[in-house]
Amino acid sequence: MTRIAIGGFLHESHSFAPLPTGWGDFIKPGGLDALRPTSCPAAGAIMVAEEAGVQIAPLAWGFANPAGPVTAEAFERIAALLVAALSDALEDGPLDGVYLDLHGAMVAIGFDDAEGEVLRRVRAVVGPDVPIAASLDPHANKTALMVLHADVLVPFRTYPHIDMKPAGAQAARLLLRMIRDGRRPAKAFRELDFWTPLPGQCTMVAPMAEVMAERARLAEAPGVWELGFCFGFPYADFPGCGMAIASFADTPDQAAGAADALAAFIAAKETEFALGVLPAAEGVARAMAASGKGPVILADTQDNPGGGGHGDTTGLLAELVRQGAQGAVLAPMNDAEAASACHAAGEGATITLDLGGKSDGVPLRVSARVERLSDGRFTLTGPMGAGNPANLGPCALVRVAPGVRVIIVTRKMQAHDQALFRHIGVEPAEQRIVAVKSSVHFRADFQPIASEVIVVTAPGPVVADPAVLPFTNLRPGLRLRPGANR
Repeated sequence: MTRIAIGGFLHESHSFAPLPTGWGDFIKPGGLDALRPTSCPAAGAIMVAEEAGVQIAPLAWGFANPAGPVTAEAFERIAALLVAALSDALEDGPLDGVYLDLHGAMVAIGFDDAEGEVLRRVRAVVGPDVPIAASLDPHANKTALMVLHADVLVPFRTYPHIDMKPAGAQAARLLLRMIRDGRRPAKAFRELDFWTPLPGQCTMVAPMAEVMAERARLAEAPGVWELGFCFGFPYADFPGCGMAIASFADTPDQAAGAADALAAFIAAKETEFALGVLPAAEGVARAMAASGKGPVILADTQDNPGGGGHGDTTGLLAELVRQGAQGAVLAPMNDAEAASACHAAGEGATITLDLGGKSDGVPLRVSARVERLSDGRFTLTGPMGAGNPANLGPCALVRVAPGVRVIIVTRKMQAHDQALFRHIGVEPAEQRIVAVKSSVHFRADFQPIASEVIVVTAPGPVVADPAVLPFTNLRPGLRLRPGANR
């Protein structure tokens, strides 16, 4: 019987985020049974393996929300668990292949290219003859080291990420193909020489929608196994940061041809990636003046918990209060201390809170009426995570001004799913303004109900223009803004 190992180690690391990511951030209920019903890539790999009658050797699997770089202790402990489980699996018998669920933008203290190091360690244990396949988030900073040690890398095709499970399934299918046919594909790796900011990476709108359509067309060329384009996570201060393509095909010429054609198509659209955003004050004023059917969605892109933000800055909230917004709800405000105070006071109470600002020292003092409390447990329903469980700890819905309410949470989450609002009694479609801490992922579930979407900038670490950050380790010649220095 074919036997493969399945494991994962996922983190998206922001080199300049205020809080590091430690061992405790990765502690989650684990095991294959916990992953099967989710939308994560490993669930897709497990599904394909079990449908094919493949025996699975389970390895360690760990995930932490985006934040600052992974501590040396956390990286070494989790990598050691992964490799130890792999060693134990080999003691039990030969392995025909390895599938890894990776993000691709993890930076660890001591290893800037953390996934490249994980793949190197796995390759060192299994040797050169065992095929390795991995799925990646398209925000991966894909590197030559990752391509060297993996036999195939399959990134998601969408942002918002609604195809995570299919990407894991495809990686597993290609792994089984390598095992069945007894051969590996040729590889080609290309780095692009410019960045695009997160709002410009959305695959629901041009130009990225056109790029991904061209990627799909080129992937149908004879001999091509996989044509993977990673958009990069432009907050990681190391030479491998940026957009990259890895192509896998029957021959080196086929792999190079597909990679070069896609790189040329993307380069021709460079200036189109520079999408605009509005300052918070201007965005709130525009939202208040809107008269369309459905809520206006305000995206607080620079405090995006999915990009390394802590989800607790108060700039956008302060602007909603200052301008007297009506029918506005902001979520989530990550503040365990405030959530605890609300639960202690009880529904109906009015209390004074220094809300948010734990990461940047700029809280907003408010008189908050506690309208509703919850335990923070619910099931996601949107396109990205339908079926996935959420546990945000004690949560509270509070009114901080006549027309402004806030959902306070104990554990951070990016606002990419309407269930975050509904679980505490707020129907997003019935609001005039819905303010979300997110950059792009919110579009999958919120754009269909929106009369307008406005991406705004308020203080936060996930800066809309990464070029303003104090990078010191990027590779020479990399343009930090689309069209710059041309």
